[in-house]
Amino acid sequence: MKIFLIAGEASGDRLGAALMAGLKSLETVEFQGVGGPLMQAEGLQSLFPMDELSVMGLAEILPKYLHLRRRLHQTAEAVLQAQPDVLITIDSPDFCLRVAKLVKAKSSIRTVHYVAPSVWAWRAKRAQKMAGVIDHVLALLPFEPPYMQAAGMQCDFVGHPVVSEAQATPADIQGFKARHSVQGPLWMVLPGSRRGEVSWLGARFSEVVRRVQAEKPELSIVIPTTQTVAPLVRDMVADWPVKPLILSPEGMDADRYTAEKRAAFGAADWALAASGTVSLELAAARTPMVIAYDLKPLSRFIISRMLKVDTLTLVNLVSETRVIPEFIGQACRPELIAPAMLEVMDNPSPQLQAMDLTMQRLGRGGEAPGLRAAKAILTRMKAANS
Repeated sequence: MKIFLIAGEASGDRLGAALMAGLKSLETVEFQGVGGPLMQAEGLQSLFPMDELSVMGLAEILPKYLHLRRRLHQTAEAVLQAQPDVLITIDSPDFCLRVAKLVKAKSSIRTVHYVAPSVWAWRAKRAQKMAGVIDHVLALLPFEPPYMQAAGMQCDFVGHPVVSEAQATPADIQGFKARHSVQGPLWMVLPGSRRGEVSWLGARFSEVVRRVQAEKPELSIVIPTTQTVAPLVRDMVADWPVKPLILSPEGMDADRYTAEKRAAFGAADWALAASGTVSLELAAARTPMVIAYDLKPLSRFIISRMLKVDTLTLVNLVSETRVIPEFIGQACRPELIAPAMLEVMDNPSPQLQAMDLTMQRLGRGGEAPGLRAAKAILTRMKAANS
């Protein structure tokens, strides 16, 4: 069986690697496509470096537009030349769905897209556009298949990768606290993984820290971050009332940093986090949280009028509760966030049941999502060919 896969960023590389491992356990497979180091370790020889596609934001894309367009056509031609049994595109919809469109225009190659777009939240018409070029969608969230099926695509919920990620053991947590001389309660602050997020949210998160620290001076603080934004985080905390522990991959190999970050999530008693999938990482670690996020005024204005849900926090959505306090857009104000954070610190237990339910509904305790995704692809392919 020949399979062509395309991933455009690190999260897609992780999904793709797990999927490839699942496929190899079920079939004899030849892989081609574009992927990162994890997919390459599973046997993919990438057509070009995946990080060429990891570009976000209009200002970053424009200077590279012509190069990305060349890569787009190069990839589509490679798919058409390979004539695989299936083309699997993984997230990165701006690139991946354009490749699928070019491929479908010249062939009947079966197409699968891994990670359903969040049409349940905004821009519902994306599903209809996808349906013209995608045959089958693999969904990470249990409530997504009906949206894809209504648009005319096959869709299977295959579980979220967070449920199969290792969690810190008590020994890991004890070792982390000992290495970093953590005494007393530990608060995790997560202002975002992108430069724009940290720049835009940093001042407000800093003010929340000052207000909370005034009430609870015994707190220790940890900030896991990325190499890209670590300098911004250091600037952000320069005048904080307590010196936080900044965890950055700088000077560490990937495995060591992953283990250190995992231990930090396990050791943290509570978290203040920017909105995003990090809420699921915190839920997996059973770390009670408050979520806060904002956009620049124009983006906030546009998106606020497109939103179809009353919460953006995935734990709230999957558990069908609203127990995670959330401060989005105009509500992202320190004078609102700080009291909510103090309340969670004093009474974290209401969140724990919702977190456990979320992990259960995302597939914890069942087959690994990569294997479930592989089985879904093969089952649908056999049915289509019968």
